[in-house]
Amino acid sequence: MATTLLLVESKPIAPQRVDEYHKWHEQIHIPEMLSVDGFVSARRWRADNGESFVTLYEIDTDVDTARANLKAALQGGQMSKPVAVETQPPPVMRYLSLVDETIA
Repeated sequence: MATTLLLVESKPIAPQRVDEYHKWHEQIHIPEMLSVDGFVSARRWRADNGESFVTLYEIDTDVDTARANLKAALQGGQMSKPVAVETQPPPVMRYLSLVDETIA
């Protein structure tokens, strides 16, 4: 069971590059992220204003281990440079730990 999430909010660098932005996420970035030890799934969401997108990665390790594993992948050259992603300001990244779960 995943007990950690990584929330990443980003947006395309320009409206005319949105297709390129999605293609990079779907075909390159998410497969790379899911190759990082502990990262088990990814879901992408569009903000109601349509300007930004959120990716939620489910992780089956604690935050410190997840952070270390992702850092090792980045430093090891396992991650491609972003394509058509706004970097000024950079994407927002936030790790979340499960506190409670209620299922209907």
